[in-house]
Amino acid sequence: MKVLEVPSSLDYRGIEELMAKAVTVEPDKLLLDGRHTRFVDPAGMIGLLGVGRFLQSRGAERVRLQMDPASEVSGYLARMGFYQAASGIFEVDAPPERARGRSSDVLLEITPIAENQDVHALVEHVQERAGSILSRTLHYPPSAVVQFSVILSEVCQNILEHAGAPGWVAAQTYQWSRRLGRQVLVIAVGDLGRGFRGSLESEHAGRFGARWSDSTALEAAFIHGLTRFPDQGRGQGIQQIRKQVRRWGGVIAVRSGSARIADTSEWEEFPPLEDGLADFPGAWITILLPEADPEGGK
Repeated sequence: MKVLEVPSSLDYRGIEELMAKAVTVEPDKLLLDGRHTRFVDPAGMIGLLGVGRFLQSRGAERVRLQMDPASEVSGYLARMGFYQAASGIFEVDAPPERARGRSSDVLLEITPIAENQDVHALVEHVQERAGSILSRTLHYPPSAVVQFSVILSEVCQNILEHAGAPGWVAAQTYQWSRRLGRQVLVIAVGDLGRGFRGSLESEHAGRFGARWSDSTALEAAFIHGLTRFPDQGRGQGIQQIRKQVRRWGGVIAVRSGSARIADTSEWEEFPPLEDGLADFPGAWITILLPEADPEGGK
């Protein structure tokens, strides 16, 4: 059985490392060894599900996931509904039971997105919870609840519009100690669909010619607002999400194929554009929304 070690910190950086391993390993009986993983966030959880599903699609006969059952990470995964979502993806020995109730810092446990009604149900489900977290934890104005609901709806709709495949979404707040010292809401959405390049190719590849790639497709959508629709004004989700996230002083990063594009920030060092990453299918979106600065700035 081949072993892939899960990074000790499974955030957007750590999941990148695991994706790179997944695209090069020969599909066989595989063990993902997470016994030394000590931190995981929504981007890591969603990405881990994606890696497991990807290995299955490449013909892996069996994919086992081993976590330290006594660790806080394993309990946290259970609380976020990870093991339930992982059913049919990973073999897990005696996963911990999911605790009843919901922690005060959890906005949204891992939720699958496969059709429009999933998006509507999700937004309705988190409305009240979002109001509490946005106002009490992030100290955003009451109007932010409606704007956040639009963002959540659009970012999930992106799965259905671009992917042509199911995906997942999750969100939770964390204390962002490095360079900020405030609470941050982390929202992660991911799918294993055709990605931005595949979605935009039929409508826009011709104008880019030989320059058409994963990175130019991301730039076209993220910066210029191009969509798979020929009529202007439809499908402006990613660009509109980006504008609202920036108004709140937040950061958004989108990974698709072999590239990632992001807004830069003083408190989180996403490179503005990365190319030549492991060619991993789908689209993986991370949004970071910081607590409002008590002094009136972001």
